[in-house]
Amino acid sequence: MFFKTFTGSLIVTVIALAVGFVYGGLEALILVGVLGILEISLSFDNAVVNARILERMSAFWQKMFLTVGILVAVLGMRILFPLLIVAVTAQLNPVEAVRLALEQGSIDEPGTYAYILNDAHPQIAAFGGIFLLMLFLDFMFDDRDIRWLRIPELAFAWVGKLGSASVVIGLAALVVASLAAGEKQAVVLVAGACGMIAYFLVTGLGSLFEVDDENDDDDVDPDEVAARAEKIAGAPRNTGGNVVGRAAFLLFLYLEVIDASFSFDGVIGAFAITSDPILIALGLGLIGAIFVRSLTVFLVRAGTLDDYVYLDHGAHWAIGALATILLISISVHVEEVVTGLIGVVFILAAFVSSLVRNKRLAASTDSADATPADVVG
Repeated sequence: MFFKTFTGSLIVTVIALAVGFVYGGLEALILVGVLGILEISLSFDNAVVNARILERMSAFWQKMFLTVGILVAVLGMRILFPLLIVAVTAQLNPVEAVRLALEQGSIDEPGTYAYILNDAHPQIAAFGGIFLLMLFLDFMFDDRDIRWLRIPELAFAWVGKLGSASVVIGLAALVVASLAAGEKQAVVLVAGACGMIAYFLVTGLGSLFEVDDENDDDDVDPDEVAARAEKIAGAPRNTGGNVVGRAAFLLFLYLEVIDASFSFDGVIGAFAITSDPILIALGLGLIGAIFVRSLTVFLVRAGTLDDYVYLDHGAHWAIGALATILLISISVHVEEVVTGLIGVVFILAAFVSSLVRNKRLAASTDSADATPADVVG
C-alpha cells in the first residue's frame, strides 16, 4: 500500500528536481529539494487533520481531493496566492506582478517581489493564525474520552464549558497580536477578523447541512458504517466514508480552506530560502503539496488514525503551536526551522505515545485472557 500510494509523488519529485536542474543547475536542484522538505515538515499536522476529514468522504470525493484539490493547492496557494498578494499590495496588474516575480530580487530590497510579499506577512499571519487557533481551540474544548496530554487537555475541556470560550480567547489573541503590530494594527485586526469569519462560515455551513451527521456518533457500529459507505459510494471497505452529496461538497470546501491556512507559513518561509517563484512552485507546489496529499490518503487507507489514537491530539497541538507562531511572527521574526520542527515533534511524540498505549493494552488483554494454568506455568 505504501509504494502504491506514494509512487505518483516520487515520480513528481523526480520530475520537479529534473526541471529545477535544467532551469538553474545544481544549485536550483538543491533549493527545490530543500523547499520540498520544508513544506513536508511543516505539513505533517496538516496531513493528519486532512485524513480525519477525508476518511468520512466517499471514494469519489477522495479522488476530488487528489485532483481538483491538488490544483487548488499548487496553482492557487503556492503560485497564484503570492502573485495576488503582491498585485494588490503594490497595486499592479497580474502581468506586472508576474514580471516582477520573474525578476526575483532580494527580500531586503524595497520594491522586489519577495520584499512586497514579506511586507504583507502581518496580515497573512493574522488571517492564518486566527483561523488555525480557532480550529485548535474547538478541538481542545470538546470533552473527549481519550486524552493525550491529560492535565492541559482536562484544563481546556473545563474552560470549554464556558459558552463562546473559543471566540473570547481568539479575540483576545487577535487584540494582543494587533497591539504588537505597530503601524499595521488596523490591517492585522481586519485580517484576523476575516480569519475568524472564514472559520465560522465553513464550520457553520457544515452544521447547516448536517456534515456532522449521526454516523459520527461513537455508538454507531463501524461495520454498519463501512457497509453503508460501500453501498452508497460503490467503494471498497475502508477506502471511503459515507458522507456524499451536498454534505461531502461542504466538507471538501472545509478541507481546502484548512489546507490553505496551513500553507501560509510555507509560502512566506520559502522566501527566506529563495525568491525565485519557479523554484518555489516546484518545491512547495509540486513536491511538498503532492507528498502531503499522498500522506493524507495513506493515513486514511491504512487506518492509521484509528490504530494510533493520539495522532489527532498531536496534530492539533501542532496546529495550536503553529497558530501561536504565526501570531508571534507578526511582530517578531521566528526561524523557519522552528516552525518546521515543532509540528514534527508533536506528531512523533503522539505516535510514540500511541505505540506505548497499544502495547500496554495488548499486554493487559493477554494477561486477562491467560488461564490460571498459564499464570502458574
